[in-house]
Amino acid sequence: MSERTDLSPLWEVFVRARRGLSHNHVGSLHAPDAELALRNARDLYTRRQEGVSIWVVPAGAITASSPDEKDAFFDPAADKVYRHPTFYEVPDGVAHL
Repeated sequence: MSERTDLSPLWEVFVRARRGLSHNHVGSLHAPDAELALRNARDLYTRRQEGVSIWVVPAGAITASSPDEKDAFFDPAADKVYRHPTFYEVPDGVAHL
């Protein structure tokens, strides 16, 4: 396998399968600009018409939490009982929440 000789930035690709659904991360690719990243993502990740919308995001623009810091980062949420669905009473006749 040869080394990459270009310095194209890395882009993260998100595809929405159908209207009303969320975009899901499907992979990454290298491209010199957003327009080419979008076109390449379309060709690479929606060859069988799997999507209705594509997002490409420069990987360097994403800030993420570290899995190693999971306990400390998410721990404060445990003391907020109102975030749990058991805190609320569901009225009779409500089929879906």
